[in-house]
Amino acid sequence: MLEEKLSITNQNIEPQYIISLNKFIFLSVITFGLYSIWWFYKAWRFFQEKENTDIMPAMRTIFGIFFLIRLFSKIIDFAKAMNYQKNYSPNLLFIGYLLTILLSYLPEPYGLISISGFGWFIKPFKALNYAKLNDSGYEVILQDRFNTRQIFLIVVGSIWWLLILASIAIILSQQNEYIAY
Repeated sequence: MLEEKLSITNQNIEPQYIISLNKFIFLSVITFGLYSIWWFYKAWRFFQEKENTDIMPAMRTIFGIFFLIRLFSKIIDFAKAMNYQKNYSPNLLFIGYLLTILLSYLPEPYGLISISGFGWFIKPFKALNYAKLNDSGYEVILQDRFNTRQIFLIVVGSIWWLLILASIAIILSQQNEYIAY
């Protein structure tokens, strides 16, 4: 009876595309952390479909700071149900993420340290991938290549990075000119 409910419920879940941790890190860095926000949305979307609830993933992403602990908790609970052996504290991950994001207020170029905020998503990212891969109720597709949207993000992010690095180089060269005089 329970298996029938799971299969009926899970029919409404879109295929789950899973990328490697290295791709997640690369996409997060190249997009200045914006890919992490996309992952946040996709995780909420997954739980909306999985639990057949009326939550609004977009709103939970926009107001993510208020829902991050809850998402991390849902992920670890789901992963533990799939015999995930590792653990993490949703509260500590949230605090770490919040503190890292606050580093963006440092003067340039030190504010770029805040891009590392995606690092606090790594444990939940691994746990969610594990759970999806070990739950037979979902169609899981391992994405070994970048899709068109990801390539677009890489191109735009690369241009953005080049502009940022060029502006830093210009600022530093101007500072050196002032020092020389």
